[in-house]
This record gives sequence, C-alpha cells and structure tokens, in this order.
Amino acid sequence: MPYFDALTETMPRAELQALQLQKLQALLDETWGKNAFYTRKFQELGLHPHDVRALDDLALLPFTLKRELVQDQSDNAPYGTNLTYPLNRYVRYHQTSGTTGAPLRVLDTDASWDWWGKCWAFVLSGAGVCEGDKLFAAFSFGPFIGFWAAVEGARKIGAMMIPGGGRDSIQRLELMRDAGATAICCTPTYALRLLEVARENNFDMHSLQVRATIHAGEPGASIPETKARIETGWRAKCFDHAGASEVGAHSFSCEQQAGIHLIESEFIAEVLDRETGKPVAPGEVGELVITNLGRIGFPIIRYRTGDLVRLNTAPCQCGRTFARFEGGVLGRADDMTTVRGVNVYPMAIENLIVRFPEVLEYRITVTRVREMDEMEIEVELSDDADRDIPNAISQLVYSMLSFRPTLRVVEHGVLPRFEMKAKRFFVQR
Repeated sequence: MPYFDALTETMPRAELQALQLQKLQALLDETWGKNAFYTRKFQELGLHPHDVRALDDLALLPFTLKRELVQDQSDNAPYGTNLTYPLNRYVRYHQTSGTTGAPLRVLDTDASWDWWGKCWAFVLSGAGVCEGDKLFAAFSFGPFIGFWAAVEGARKIGAMMIPGGGRDSIQRLELMRDAGATAICCTPTYALRLLEVARENNFDMHSLQVRATIHAGEPGASIPETKARIETGWRAKCFDHAGASEVGAHSFSCEQQAGIHLIESEFIAEVLDRETGKPVAPGEVGELVITNLGRIGFPIIRYRTGDLVRLNTAPCQCGRTFARFEGGVLGRADDMTTVRGVNVYPMAIENLIVRFPEVLEYRITVTRVREMDEMEIEVELSDDADRDIPNAISQLVYSMLSFRPTLRVVEHGVLPRFEMKAKRFFVQR
C-alpha cells in the first residue's frame, strides 16, 4: 500500500493520540502571547495553555467560528490578528472562495506552507500517486487556495506537476494527452464537465493515461453515483479529499475507498452534536470540529466547520490507523432547508439526480408559492435521453422525500458550467 509516512499512518492509536497531545501543547505554547486572536479568546475564559494536560482538555477551549475570523479581519484590516508572527515572516497569500460570504484572507509562513505540502503529500500518496507520476492540475491559479498546495505535495513525493491554468477545457484535455498525465486534480463537477467537452469535440478519452482522479472543493467524489460516472468516463479510480483554506488539507481517501482518512498526525477532529456541543455516539452523524496542529503561523483551534461527518476509528484494510469519515463529508448543516415539512440537504437531491447519466447539468431552486414550498429542478439532457427522464426524476424524489418537485427541461448550454465549486442549489423564498 502507498504511504507518505508509514510510521504515523500505521501508528497504534494510543501512540497517535500521544503525538497529537504533544503537538497540541507545542502549538498552544508557541502561540500564547504572540497570536493576539487566540490569546484574547483564552484570556476571556481565564484559560492558559498549561490547562491542557490531556486530549480531553481540548473541550475546555472555545470554539472558533468563521464569522469571528472574518469580523476580526474587518476590525483589524487587512489580515486580522490571527497571525502568530510579524508580517514579514509570511510568504504566501490566499483567500477563501467567498461563496458563503466575505472572503477570508489567509497567510502562511514558509514553515506553514511546507506543512500544507506535507498534508497534500498524504492526499496524493493515498491515491497511489508517487515518484514518476505526472499530476495535472485542472485549475486556474488565483488567490483561492484550490490546488496550489497540491503543487507542493507533488514536489514532496517526486511527481511531475503539470499546471493547467490559462487554458480552456479542450486545451487541457489535449495537454493531458500530450504530456502523458497519469493523475488529475480537479473538482468532481469539472471532471464531469471535461467528459462533456470530450464528447462535444470528439476527443478520445482512451488517448489519456490517467489512472487516478483526485477531487476537492465539493463532496461529490464520495457520492456513489457521481463517483461511478467519473470512474466510467475517465476509466480511472476516483479519490476524494476534504479541506479548507482556513483549516488545511485534512482528509483523503485510500485504495480501499472506505471513507476518507483524517490526517491525525496533523489534525484533531471532534464530531459534536450541533445543539449541545457534546460528542455524538460512535457511528452517529455530527458536526466536524477540527484543530490543525502544524500551521502555527495561522492556527485554527476547535473550528466549527459546519460539515456533517460520521467518524470511524477502526483500522482500515489499507493498514492505516488514521480515523475515517464514512461516506466522506455528508453535507453541510447550514445548507439544510425545509420543503413541505421535509428537511432537505442539497447533496441528498443531487445524489438522486446524478443517478441519471442522461442529465448533463442541473439547477435546483426552492421558492414559496401561495404559502407553499415548491422545488423546481431544471435539467439539460443528452440528445439520446428518454423523454420520460424528467418524470422518472420527479418520481424518485417523491419516493425518497415525500414531495414532488417540478421538472423543467432546458436547452443545452442554458445552465452554467463550473471549474471550481459548483453552485446548483438556490433558496429564494
């Protein structure tokens, strides 16, 4: 099995937890008095780093919310106070995509950026990418973190990085073919978009040597139907990854595809009930609260991600003892809406729609008509699609969620395509 760091990836859990505690205490000691953001948060509760003597003591520390970080940057423009070192120590600037509000600026020191690359080395190694591979990044390199850190990860494992910025989709496919790319990094949505572009341009996907597709930015790579469509079209194995600009690259899937492994040597995860803030029972779904251990320049302690996960700490058949999130990131708690009294997560609807390979693109809109919630699903269909597909989608949604949406077929090219994070679910009450 491919490992980046076999010693930690297969470490007995007791030793792994001891390592986490050691790194957590070192992080708290280094940031105390230097990082104004966290020093202030701890002092407000009368806490000192020395109060954390065991991993369970992590629960003594306050949560960190994204809106806190954004407000801190607004109050202390432009970079806020979550900086452990003087500004001249920082060498990388990135910012969040801003899809859920004002973008958050994130700075990294040279050491923190090296840590980012290390995390991505775990991700790539989990997908079997190693020295001699050629990794294609289908990504327009801007301030969004995207796959910037994958460049560093590829360097650490000795793979060749092929940047795909500044090209349209067909040019990227041609570059993958001509350069002999063996793996690709992109969002799940864009992997499907490239298949659509290949069909439109009679590009032979068999001419590619890609054997692994590695995805981030969206949870689609762990949705069985989406994963199957990617693997069939690319004739490659599809791997998931989870992370965030403000947190780091924290999870990856391995060859066994039994969830995504948390990089526990670099992160501590808590899975908590959103209402009580208490740990959920083993196997139950809760909100992921995460602490990074190696990004001292821009630390994140007990960060409420809003991501819903199910934790499994049993060893994986791949040999790793790193805990897993079964099914990847299951959805976002703050994305839930109610339709006709039914709690609906966007991923649940999307998981039903992607069962139909004839659907090229779609958009879901929830509105209120005469005091009643209505869901409209717009779909673009392939030329050979059965005319009954819309009825079949409507019936499937009804059978699973007990309400019937309105289906509307639109002309090819009407709905937007996405290179990075896709936005297909809208609530317009």
